[in-house]
Amino acid sequence: MASTVGDRLDPWLDSYAAQARSMTASQIRALFAVASRPEVVSLAGGMPAISALDLDDVAGLVAQVVAAQGGAALQYGSGQGDVALRELIASAVLPPVGVSAHPDDIVVTVGSQHALELVTAVFCDPGDVVLVESPSYVGALSVFAAAQVRVVHLPMDDDGLVADAIAPAVAALAAQGRRVKMLYTVPSFHNPAGVTQPPQRRAAVLAAAQRAGVLVLEDDPYALLGFDEVVPRALRADDPTGVVYLGSFSKTFAPGLRVGFAVAPHGVREKLVLASEASVLCPSALAQLTIAAYLTHRPWWEQVKAFRELYRERRDALLDAMTALLPAATTWTRPSGGFYSWVTLPGGLDATAMLPRAVTARVAYVPGSAFYAPADADAGRSSLRLSYCHPTPDRIREGVRRLASVVGDELALADTFGTAAAGLRPAGPGPDVA
Repeated sequence: MASTVGDRLDPWLDSYAAQARSMTASQIRALFAVASRPEVVSLAGGMPAISALDLDDVAGLVAQVVAAQGGAALQYGSGQGDVALRELIASAVLPPVGVSAHPDDIVVTVGSQHALELVTAVFCDPGDVVLVESPSYVGALSVFAAAQVRVVHLPMDDDGLVADAIAPAVAALAAQGRRVKMLYTVPSFHNPAGVTQPPQRRAAVLAAAQRAGVLVLEDDPYALLGFDEVVPRALRADDPTGVVYLGSFSKTFAPGLRVGFAVAPHGVREKLVLASEASVLCPSALAQLTIAAYLTHRPWWEQVKAFRELYRERRDALLDAMTALLPAATTWTRPSGGFYSWVTLPGGLDATAMLPRAVTARVAYVPGSAFYAPADADAGRSSLRLSYCHPTPDRIREGVRRLASVVGDELALADTFGTAAAGLRPAGPGPDVA
């Protein structure tokens, strides 16, 4: 007998909107429960090193905000964001990346992920096309999937997005009757690839997008975290009308406050405000006033420098450990800032298939396939992303040692039985092994 709606595991399955059907948990989210176990060295999630903050001082700052501005901090606020914070973003946060903006063209959001969602909602209808890098940030891919947007990956090299690939992709899609609405890029200290577009490449990307009439969505959360202290000039700095710039305080202060922002052309800004009001009504006033007080009364730039040095030390620990321990045929990027290195395994090993065995060995990473649209996931099969921002250098070295052991075992198996056999090897008892 056919089951009734009440008998189903999810009785509302047939009632979901089409966009809800495309929502799936990312591989990073699925890893969190395992990676947070103390016995597992997590080289997976990009969690900032909050331990570098003086938490007593932060607590005092929040108390001061509530004591002095509690009536505003605990009340509803503007859908566009607190004007004092927008002024500080314009006067203090944006100049280092070369961006000149009026506070009225800044929209404060609930993290930059929210800003990404708002821009997508304003510009993209189901079936529209967004060009992204190959690989691309998994959070952006989730937003585009939820909006039923088609993602087309463009190639990258050691200098980031290949600008010469933009025009042919736009032309090929136009021939299919498809319109490209946006080009999404992370130009500085890329997540997940760890590479940075040099000035010449940025100019070429902008020129190609301008010729194609395609809006550039520039996601730039890591720009201030370069290890050589040279802050890359934002794409937005050279094209204020063709670029929407996304920034965040998650990497330079604290992600738990959930404060990001978008800098947009005037007309786009108005649409973003309307979309934000429909989505969250207004971002947290308490979080915004805390950020504003931090920028005003604390040596926030010195804290950014402290983060740089901490992440540089951890980057060095990762690169040194990989050089010493991983098989010679393994390759990886050498990030000059940010949180991540992109590793490509030797011998055609499948990083997704290998992950359960890595977790059994008490080390976690994110498989490269997570950073591609589902139709292109095979392009990332032999790669993985390693994050060095959260573990201490000793933990990083131990994590790489464990990972190297797993890779060595998989290579030995592949040599004996063939690469396909290595990919099909039973996963073993799983992550519950102590």
